[in-house]
Amino acid sequence: MADGSDAFLATTVGAIDDVDPVRWDSLANPDGQAFNPFVSHAFLSALERSKSVCAEAGWAPLHVLLESNDAVVGAAPLYVKGHSQGEYVFDHHWADAYHRAGGQYYPKLLCAAPFTPAPGPRLLAASSDARAGLAAAVASVAGRVGASSAHVNFVCEDDRHVLEASGYLPRLGEQYHWFNRGYSGFDDFLAALSSRKRKAIKRERRDAVADGIVIRRLAGPEITERHWDAFWLFYQDTGARKWGHPYLTRSFFRIIAASMADCLLMIVAERDGEPIAGALNFVGGDAVYGRYWGCLEDHPFLHFEICYYQAIDHAIDRGLDRVEAGAQGQHKIARGYEPIPTHSAHWIADPGFRDAIGRYLEAERAQTGAEIDALKDFTPFRKNG
Repeated sequence: MADGSDAFLATTVGAIDDVDPVRWDSLANPDGQAFNPFVSHAFLSALERSKSVCAEAGWAPLHVLLESNDAVVGAAPLYVKGHSQGEYVFDHHWADAYHRAGGQYYPKLLCAAPFTPAPGPRLLAASSDARAGLAAAVASVAGRVGASSAHVNFVCEDDRHVLEASGYLPRLGEQYHWFNRGYSGFDDFLAALSSRKRKAIKRERRDAVADGIVIRRLAGPEITERHWDAFWLFYQDTGARKWGHPYLTRSFFRIIAASMADCLLMIVAERDGEPIAGALNFVGGDAVYGRYWGCLEDHPFLHFEICYYQAIDHAIDRGLDRVEAGAQGQHKIARGYEPIPTHSAHWIADPGFRDAIGRYLEAERAQTGAEIDALKDFTPFRKNG
């Protein structure tokens, strides 16, 4: 399928493996920018090859390629969605309202890293003109496939401005990130906290490894098949409790173990030599991204140790700028994670529905922005004066 403008020609492909990996990665992670694993060809390919992302799962790939003078100058990871699961920017009530008004909300288009609430580039191009071409192409594809809407989730700042200028409605969200302010070690970070919070974190870390629990940080090739088998059980347990079934298949983890080993950090808790809990992180050029967690035994504060404190330790050791610990969770604030805004952008086909969504988002932005400002007062850091 082709869409475009006088300057660009946009085409779509039904599989990421139909795109040259070198060309995709040169757009997704160009030289001079911090590497983002979730828009890499390897990550998106692992999702499709493992059937975690496929039409049968309600995620039909329809990636956009933008050409100029017979060269690919832009790309966007795009999916035709038959539901709103696995997105972390919630629009279920939009779908319900549209259906009650007699409309058909699905299919819709989603431009995102599937199952991954990590901000990053979505319009993969070097120039603002090419990013604007991609924004226009995504909306055009929505019209051609009969989608009610097109959504671009967890966008970076450059993409946000281009999308808003292209007529997409902005949406504000919030997450909690930890920032490395040049700490020499975990104790240096603790020294920046109030005395009460510092003592609380020390107690949590001590109690987490009671009962003979040993924590191991495993990078890349250190993660053996035994660890992957244990982690699959952890992941299934979390998925069953949170959303009924896990989004990712077992083969996804086998594929990334081979294709993305340099980006992986698994933190495992063992008792009597047996894994009882673990978290899988991706390591980018400037950040640790906490992604999946699970356990077979419940122990006080073990989740905080594995998912938050060990990730901080690793970021400090590697000199990385921040830890992104996923969506939601105000309990992260007491552990040194700070509230930050996240952004998404939404193209709505029906003019009346677009107006209603626009009014809703305007009110939501004001409320979310006020909440972020208020939550900043509850961070555990020592106050000046």
